[in-house]
Amino acid sequence: QVPLVESGGGLVQAGGSLTLSCTSFQRAFSNYAVSWFRQAPGKEREFVALVHQGGGTRYADSVNGRSTISRDNAKKSVYLQMRNLNSEDTAVYYCATGAVTSINAAQYTSWGQGTQVTVSS
Repeated sequence: QVPLVESGGGLVQAGGSLTLSCTSFQRAFSNYAVSWFRQAPGKEREFVALVHQGGGTRYADSVNGRSTISRDNAKKSVYLQMRNLNSEDTAVYYCATGAVTSINAAQYTSWGQGTQVTVSS
């Protein structure tokens, strides 16, 4: 079984909002920082947001101010609310956990299968 499962992607109009969910099947989920990354066609996977074990957050400049990441350890889940979406947000979104907290995708060892977000103009 994959360690992480994303959901909530879909087609949304520019200016709209979307909430992505990431559910973990890992033990001791609360011990992990969890990050969201995204990958658009022909581009490298890029950092979007992370939430630390204690709830602290960090965002990429591209989504800062219009995104909110949060976690619910009881549900072993992390959420990414995205607002005022634009075409540049179109990508496959992945959540990930690892032994370290980093904005570098190579530092992460556990990934979900991804969920597609498409923003239409």
